[in-house]
Amino acid sequence: MKALLIGESREGKLLDSIYELLGFAALLGADTAMFLVGSDNQLPDWGGRLYLADAAKYAEYNPDLHKGLILAAVRHEQPDYIVFSHSSYGWDLAPRVAASLRVAQVSEVTALTAEGFEVGCCNAKMRRTVKPATAQAVLTIQAGAFATLKPGGTPQVERLETIGKSNLEFVGYEPAEMKEVDLDRAKVIVSAGRGVGKKENITLITALACALGGEVGATRPVVDAGWVEHSRQVGATGQTVAPGLYLACGISGAIQHLAGIKKSGFIIAINKDRDAPIGEVADVLVVADVVQLLSELIERLRKTG
Repeated sequence: MKALLIGESREGKLLDSIYELLGFAALLGADTAMFLVGSDNQLPDWGGRLYLADAAKYAEYNPDLHKGLILAAVRHEQPDYIVFSHSSYGWDLAPRVAASLRVAQVSEVTALTAEGFEVGCCNAKMRRTVKPATAQAVLTIQAGAFATLKPGGTPQVERLETIGKSNLEFVGYEPAEMKEVDLDRAKVIVSAGRGVGKKENITLITALACALGGEVGATRPVVDAGWVEHSRQVGATGQTVAPGLYLACGISGAIQHLAGIKKSGFIIAINKDRDAPIGEVADVLVVADVVQLLSELIERLRKTG
């Protein structure tokens, strides 16, 4: 089995997702090669085959040119799987590559099973296992779903060029709208999941965050329901956070949310379900009714000043 991993760099720096791709390939047991738009002075710590496209020519994303470069690497390698991170780069480029090759695509893989690839469905409330119907397939893997692997070494570089043309022209960047809340800097985050019951109970989350000198966070379902503003969403499709203390209140632990909190220093989860997936990553799991426990905890914190 062979896999071609599609690495990413941004502003001259390698993204950590490269090492998640290597971890995934190790679980596959695949003979691995990698494609990367990068430079000679910024290469991954890995001793495998690296198809390198010069960042001086191709750093600014052009889907036509990048697709052409990847297809050139595919022709060299003839891999069974072409593997992207489930990032904005992967979202846009993976289906283009799959369509050009006329092969299956499996998006947002969260685990490997004996039957195939596990992916989320029903807004991450359920998981299903799928198997590509084509001999070759394009995959994207969910951020944080697989452990990183840094085998060390210096890659064996083969340079790639493309003679393809594009009708697209890179014009420039527009700064993103400023977030109302930057959770990246928060030392304490108290997050609400659907287990808090109803919108009115968000006041308890807010009160606890205030008592602890922290910020309020939320899962995607809570944000989609309009209980908390989008700028406070934590997870793969929201903000990735790294507080010293993360309190997960009524959060079951969908893989997209866990991916956003994996760098937290200490995680306390409050959930009435002792078998909730978040218990696997929490340092402390409190099995209790969230509303009742928060009410009592806030009252005690107020009394102790």
